[in-house]
Amino acid sequence: MREKGCLRRSLLMALPGLALGVRGMVPRAEGQSVKWSSGAERPKTKVPPGAADCHHHIYDSRYPVDPQAVLRPPDATVADYRLLQKRIGTTRNVIVQPSTYGVDNRLLLEALGAFGLATTRGVAVVNTEVTDAELKHMHAAGVRGIRFNLAQSGARVLDRVDPLSKRVASLGWHVQVNASADQIADAKALWNNLPCPIVYDHLGHVPEPLGISHPVFAVICELLHKDKAWLKLSGFYIDTKVGSPTYADSVAVAKAYVKEAPERLVWGSDWPHPTEKANEKPDDAILIDLMGECVPDEATRNRIFVDNATKLYGFE
Repeated sequence: MREKGCLRRSLLMALPGLALGVRGMVPRAEGQSVKWSSGAERPKTKVPPGAADCHHHIYDSRYPVDPQAVLRPPDATVADYRLLQKRIGTTRNVIVQPSTYGVDNRLLLEALGAFGLATTRGVAVVNTEVTDAELKHMHAAGVRGIRFNLAQSGARVLDRVDPLSKRVASLGWHVQVNASADQIADAKALWNNLPCPIVYDHLGHVPEPLGISHPVFAVICELLHKDKAWLKLSGFYIDTKVGSPTYADSVAVAKAYVKEAPERLVWGSDWPHPTEKANEKPDDAILIDLMGECVPDEATRNRIFVDNATKLYGFE
C-alpha cells in the first residue's frame, strides 16, 4: 500500500510537468501540412486578426484548361487552401484567376461562393467581349479587379488594358498587372493615364541582380506616390538569385518598397506557387516570416496585412 501511495504521489507531482511538456509541444503538434507548400510548422511571425492573403489561385480539373495556357498545375482546391489559412493564420483572401483557365471565370466564381463575400474577393480575367451584365454579375460575387498577364501573353494583352480599364472603372475595380520589369517600365505612359488603380504583382518583377537600380522600381514608386498604384509583396522566390530560405535579394527590394510607400502595399502568398516545380515549393511559413524582416514595425506590418487590403478590396 505504501508503494502504491508513493507511486500515486509521484504521478500527481509529475502531472504539472507533463502538462507543461504537452503545452510546449503544441506549436509542433498543431503544425499543418498543406498541399503545394513545403514544411508544416506555423510561422514565427503572428499575423493580426483579419489578415489578408491578397494573391492565391484555385485549380480544379473539373474545368477545362485554356488551349493557350502555359502553366497547367494540378488541383489546388478551396479545401486545400483552407488548410493553408489554418497554418499561416490569415482569415481573408483574394483569389486571382490564373492564366490556366483563360477568360473562363467559372471556377473563380464557384470558389468565391464557397468562401463567402464576408472574407473573400476575386480578380478575374476578361477580354473585350465581356458584357456589362457579366461584369455586374462578377461584382456581386466579389470580383474587384481584372488581371492582365503580360508575362504570359505580351503585347496582345497590353492592347486591351486601356479599353477594359475604362469599363471597370465605374465599378470601382482596379487592373492587376503581371508583367516583366521591362514591360512595366516601357508602358509608363499607359499606367499614368488609366482611369482606375493599378496593382502590380510579385514586387513588380524587379530583376536581380540589378534590383532597385532597374527603371521599373522608379516607375512603380512614382505611381505609388501618386496613389495611382498598389504593389503586392508576393512571389519572393520568383526573381530571386539568392533563393531560400533568406531570399535576401527579394527582401532588399521589399524593404525598399516599404520605405517608399507602406500605405500602398499588400501581402500575398501566391499559393499554390504555380511557377515552381512540385518538389520545390516554398515554405509558406517562411514567406510570412519574411514580412517580419521586411517590415519590423508591427503597426506598419498590420497595416499591410489588414488596413491596406481592406481599402483596396473593400472588405467589410
